[in-house]
Amino acid sequence: MEQSVSENNKRIAKNTLMLYIRMLFVMAVSLYTSRVVLQTLGIEDYGIFNVVGGIITMFTFINGAMISSTQRYLNFELVKENEVALRSVFNTSLQIHALIALAIIILGETIGLWFLMEKLVIPESRMTAAHWVYQCSILSCAVNIMSTPYNADIIAHEKMSVFAYISIIEVVLKLAIVYLLVVSPYDKLIVYGILTLLVQLLIRYIYSRYCHRHFKEVYFQFKIDKPLFKEMSGFAGWSFLGNLAGILYTQGLNLMLNMFFGPVVNAARGIAVQVQSSVQQFVNGFQTALNPQITKNYASGSLSQMHSLMFRSARFSFLLLFFISLPVLLETDFLLTMWLKTVPENASTFTQIMLCISLIYTTANPCVIANQATGKVKIYQIVVGGILLTIVPISYLVLKLGAPAYSVFIVHFCVESVAQFSRMYMLRKLIDLPMGGYLKNIYIPILATATVAVIVPIIVQSQMEQGLFRFIVVGITCVISVGLSAFAIGLTKSEKDFFIDKGLRMLKIRK
Repeated sequence: MEQSVSENNKRIAKNTLMLYIRMLFVMAVSLYTSRVVLQTLGIEDYGIFNVVGGIITMFTFINGAMISSTQRYLNFELVKENEVALRSVFNTSLQIHALIALAIIILGETIGLWFLMEKLVIPESRMTAAHWVYQCSILSCAVNIMSTPYNADIIAHEKMSVFAYISIIEVVLKLAIVYLLVVSPYDKLIVYGILTLLVQLLIRYIYSRYCHRHFKEVYFQFKIDKPLFKEMSGFAGWSFLGNLAGILYTQGLNLMLNMFFGPVVNAARGIAVQVQSSVQQFVNGFQTALNPQITKNYASGSLSQMHSLMFRSARFSFLLLFFISLPVLLETDFLLTMWLKTVPENASTFTQIMLCISLIYTTANPCVIANQATGKVKIYQIVVGGILLTIVPISYLVLKLGAPAYSVFIVHFCVESVAQFSRMYMLRKLIDLPMGGYLKNIYIPILATATVAVIVPIIVQSQMEQGLFRFIVVGITCVISVGLSAFAIGLTKSEKDFFIDKGLRMLKIRK
């Protein structure tokens, strides 16, 4: 048992490292390309691209439920080492995703197209370009949906290095898009939409090609396994509410902001999302490496190990994100100005609130994965999804009452906090998760760490004028303060011993 745990820990560490290599490539290029694209397109066109693509993204809540279903069933069959069942799961997943892709194309060309033409606030002179972007978004969405089973299979097999290697190709292609966009003599918004679609097609082909060559279960048959089709669809069906809520409080709020404030505010949100996504990458790699192990431990009946992984995932995820987020939160205005030169109004405030929402959600991810592992998602999704669905109507109400644009993100923050408490409460019986243990092992140490860590950086910032020198000093202070606080307060004794031992080995000092 101890050897198995040790091997799993080594696998998690290796996969995390590969995903961080991927993250560094993606983040660096995303930040650079976002700046160039914003400058090249202009604030208005950038906002149009952001909100038009959001219409199609709204329909992907149908697919979102199937992503978790596919991942869960693949992980279970890999633990059982049942190759026949694994092939059936993959084939059934492809069939369901093909139907979803078809449904989204139909919805996009009917309801979505009507919404684009009748409800969005887009200048008449840019409507043709908006239609081009919209059609490219529909095709790109369909391609991504069909690739979901392939990506899920790579994660289930824990071949995280594949994402790192393919990301190098993706980075080069995104840089090529930026160059072609700058030199193109044609309508730049249309060119950007077409080039983005072409990159998506190529990257998705590479992922699927890899799976066909390396995983035996990857093939397609027209034969339908009706019981499995019904079971996987049923699992996804109850996840529908949670995914519907997720897409509404992201793209739904984006469309709502467009209707109340116009495309310039969408540009501000687009920038905030870009910063949030870049910072979030520091956590996603760790969680993606750990998530399959949470599911596999449940499948093998190792609940105590599962709890331990959940606690570690939540605590480490928060500390990693806080480590990166604190200097960004304190120096948002300076960073955005240095990065973009011309910063859309509201971008700074949007960024700060969205980062706080991300910090809360880091502790929710293990609960989400654990619930999916049990397969008992009905009550969980009704309760949590129902709570999250209130974000949109509450936000609409506060905007109608004259509240500023950033109020919708404050609503999101408050509702997400309530939803997290409900997640923990319902997992008590599903996996014997002690709420006291969750508080003791996660919330007490991370809140204590955050409280202690912010004191010195805030004092330093308040005594200096804004500028590059203050940013450097505040950044260094944040790194030291969060690092020391996390080590002293945020880690358990065994974790401290582990890091000390690894540090001494790196220095080639033997005890």
